[in-house]
Amino acid sequence: MTVQLEIVTPERLAYSDVVDAVVLPGSEGEIGVLPHHAPLVSTLGIGELRIRKEGVEESFAIVGGFLQVRPDKVVVMAETADMASEIDLEKAQEARREAERALETGFHEGADLAAARASLQQALLRIRVAERRYREGPRRRG
Repeated sequence: MTVQLEIVTPERLAYSDVVDAVVLPGSEGEIGVLPHHAPLVSTLGIGELRIRKEGVEESFAIVGGFLQVRPDKVVVMAETADMASEIDLEKAQEARREAERALETGFHEGADLAAARASLQQALLRIRVAERRYREGPRRRG
């Protein structure tokens, strides 16, 4: 059995396909969705979204948004969604260094400090997802 999955960001349709399962970073913890899951609406956190299709697992680094599970479809509306295979590891590492520098320079305004922390968290997530992909390659699951 399968379920239609769509991952949408404000800029684009990041993914659309029929999948066997999806695991997402909910705001309160990990959420696993299989075909015929009960209807659900939830907020998403920052983390790795994993898709399993025909024994192969693919990952996305996602930041925030919402999840809607319907009987025939799963819709992920994320602020950002980067497929692991498309993440530029060098750019992600540079973004991490820039965010760390911003934090080290001692921002004292709350908004600037929060933005620097959010940038660092997003960069670290992208690095973790990309490095695991490079290290393990596409994963086959039985």
